[in-house]
Amino acid sequence: MPDIVIWIDADACPVREETYKVALRHKVPVRVVSNSFLRVLEHPLIQRIIVSDGFDAADDYIADNCGPGSIVITADILLADRILKAGAKGMSPKGEPWTDDNIGTAIATRAIMADLRAGAMGENIGGPKPFTHADRSRFLQTLHSEIEKLKRLL
Repeated sequence: MPDIVIWIDADACPVREETYKVALRHKVPVRVVSNSFLRVLEHPLIQRIIVSDGFDAADDYIADNCGPGSIVITADILLADRILKAGAKGMSPKGEPWTDDNIGTAIATRAIMADLRAGAMGENIGGPKPFTHADRSRFLQTLHSEIEKLKRLL
């Protein structure tokens, strides 16, 4: 059976510190993947992985290396789709799980929003909602729950 590993799509992740906290409590290794140097917690369970600055290099690395037993933290919907196909669990930094049931809708919504932004001609149609304390709390709870579920399965 595979071991549990947490992967962080780290370049714009607002919950790295929270991830370390939960992972260390459960003694689960964390792989922090980014296109450039980021400070990470110095601990034997935390590994910094710097990939090239090529388009989707971090996404490609995560998708190619995750699998069953992996939990991937990403706000990137297309990466979420790839990791689900690889058998990994996924969740957004706001604590929303990525699942086979919701990924199709998320991809479709992403495409619609891209079309709306492209046709807005300088108008501000808004972006994602700001990251809140409630999002942080939901993330902590969801990550803990996902680790517990995987421990029972593996």
